[in-house]
Amino acid sequence: MTAIPLARPEPRARWLGVDAAMMRFLDWHEARAHAIGGRQARDLGDAILLHDPNDRDPFWNRLSGLRLPEDPDAFDRRLAELLALFAGLDRRPHVWASPVHQRPEDLGSRLLAHGFQDLGGGLMMIQADPAALRSAPRRLDGVDLERHRCPPPAERDRLGDETAGLLVVAFRVDPLVRWRLAVDLARSLAAPELSLYLARVDGVPVATAKRLSFDGASYLSSIGTRPGWQGRGLGSLLTAEACRDAIDEGYAWTYLGVLGENRRARAVYERLGFAVLGGPAGDYLLR
Repeated sequence: MTAIPLARPEPRARWLGVDAAMMRFLDWHEARAHAIGGRQARDLGDAILLHDPNDRDPFWNRLSGLRLPEDPDAFDRRLAELLALFAGLDRRPHVWASPVHQRPEDLGSRLLAHGFQDLGGGLMMIQADPAALRSAPRRLDGVDLERHRCPPPAERDRLGDETAGLLVVAFRVDPLVRWRLAVDLARSLAAPELSLYLARVDGVPVATAKRLSFDGASYLSSIGTRPGWQGRGLGSLLTAEACRDAIDEGYAWTYLGVLGENRRARAVYERLGFAVLGGPAGDYLLR
């Protein structure tokens, strides 16, 4: 990973007025969080590249934090250079927009004009009211809560496989990707930055969440619940515990991403004190 010479912003009590430095920090932090496990995060100056040399999935190969020229001709030249970069990597051009402070402001419409398609807007949410965690339960009857950080190698393989199977059914993704998820999770569990949360009922994993923590911030991801167990507060339980752990460990910011149309998940996070940063951020993939 390439370090960006950026001073870490001071924590804020309000998130609606986040400045460009804070957004840049979060863009970089999220890319580095996704890089844990064998991928690469690179600072290109006006963008951040996440690249997986072993997996062609666009999710692991994308640009974020774009701050490109406003001038149309200069923009087109820089975009052509970035498209050539993807061609050199043998990857499909993919862009995640920032919820605020992207440049140019009409980045989405310019990408659409260059042949990209918008796969849907995601939201970034930041834990802005820790007091809201007081009302969240610490346990649920019949549910065993596990935390895993740097487990031994044999445990990593087992936990990776169990969690991958849970995520496949929770997010209704192609079962054929389970082995890739399992390998990725097992590899990531060797990193001290990763904390894995599992909720079990009678020994069966029914909900999970990940927390990736470094440089003063914690990024939550892979928050999912097995069908048949959804709506029982398991996702809220794991998210709240991850937030409490981040606070106890001294992290200033805890944040996550959620699909804009997932109103149920957004409502859960809002009850736990999360606030939406900016607006929906487009997910652009070249046709």
